[in-house]
Amino acid sequence: MTSTEHAAAMPAAPHRSFASDNAAGIHPTVLQAIVEANGGHALAYGQDDHTARCENAFRELFDADVVTRLTFNGTGANIVALANMLGSLQGPHHAVVCTDWAHISVDETGAPERTLGTKLIEIPSPGAKLTPELLQTVAHLQGVQHHVQPGIVSITQATELGTLYTAEEIVALCDHAHGMGLLVHLDGARIANATAALGGTREALRSFTIDAGVDVVSFGGTKNGLLGAEAVIFLNPVLAAGSEYTRKQVTQLPSKMRYLAAQFNAALHDDLWLTMATRANEMATELYRLVAAIDGVAPGPSPEVNSVFPTLAPDMIEPLRDWCFFWDWDTSVHQVRWMTAWDTTPQDVKTFADGVATLLSN
Repeated sequence: MTSTEHAAAMPAAPHRSFASDNAAGIHPTVLQAIVEANGGHALAYGQDDHTARCENAFRELFDADVVTRLTFNGTGANIVALANMLGSLQGPHHAVVCTDWAHISVDETGAPERTLGTKLIEIPSPGAKLTPELLQTVAHLQGVQHHVQPGIVSITQATELGTLYTAEEIVALCDHAHGMGLLVHLDGARIANATAALGGTREALRSFTIDAGVDVVSFGGTKNGLLGAEAVIFLNPVLAAGSEYTRKQVTQLPSKMRYLAAQFNAALHDDLWLTMATRANEMATELYRLVAAIDGVAPGPSPEVNSVFPTLAPDMIEPLRDWCFFWDWDTSVHQVRWMTAWDTTPQDVKTFADGVATLLSN
C-alpha cells in the first residue's frame, strides 16, 4: 500500500500526539495562575510576592532551608546549577562527570563546554545510570596535573532512557562521590515523573534528593504542565553563594519572574505536580500494555515513567508517524520513542494502539 492508502485505512488520529511531554499544553490551573498574576504591577527580578511564596513553597517541599533560583528552560537551569557549583571549587580545572546519555552532553548543543568552559567526562552506561563502580573509573585522573580534575557528578532522574535510580542507588552514588571530593548535581527535567513512580509523595522526592545527599537539583516544570518554568534548587545552601549573579550572567534571570513563580505555586499547591506526572506515567503503562499485545510490535522494556521505546518494522514507521507524530530513537534498529503527558487520555492511548494494529493488519 502507498502512504495515502495507509492513511485512508487508519482511524481518526488521537487528539494528542505521542511525540513528547514537551508537546503538551499548559494545565488549566497553571494557566489561570498566570492570568491572576497578571493583575496590576509587581516589582521585577523576583522582588514580588509570587516569587517569595514560591521560594517558601520549595522550602516546604524539601522540608529544609533550600535556595531557589527560577529560570526559563532546562538547559538554562543546568547551566546555572553547574556554573555555581564549579565556581565553588578551587580553580578552573574541574570537569563534570556524566553518562554518555546525559542531556547536558547529548542534547544541549555543547552549552556546558561553551558557556562554562568546562569539560564533560562521559562514562558509557547502557542504562543511562551511573554507579559507584562506574564513577571509580575516573579516580585515576585525580591528583595528576596533566588531567582535568573531576569536580561534579551530574545524574538525570528519570534518565534519558526512561530508567530510574532508586533512593538507595543515589545514596550509594552520593556517598562515593563525596568520598572522592566531588559534588552531586541532579538533572530533574522529569523529576515529577520519577517521584510519582517511586511513591508519589513528597517523602519519596526527599528520599532520592536531599536525604540521599544530592547537592543541587534542576527541578523541571516545562515537561509537566508548566510554560517555560524551571528551578534550580540548592539543597546545600552553601553552594548557592553568588548564584543570583551567576543566573544573570548566563542570561537566565527572568525580569517578570512573577509569571514563573505563579506557575510553580499552582503546581506545588495540593501536589498538582504529582497528579499530572502520575497521569502521564499511567498512560505510558497502559499504552505499553495495549501495544505489547499486537503482533509485529517489539514493545521494549516496560516503562518506569512516561516513555515507551518500541521497535517497529521499518516500512511501518513513516505511515504511522504521518498519522500521529512521534520521534525516532535508535534508527539503526528501527526503535522509536512514544511519550505520554499530563493531558494524555485513555481514549488517546486506545486510539493510537488501534491505529498501530490497523496499520499492521494492512
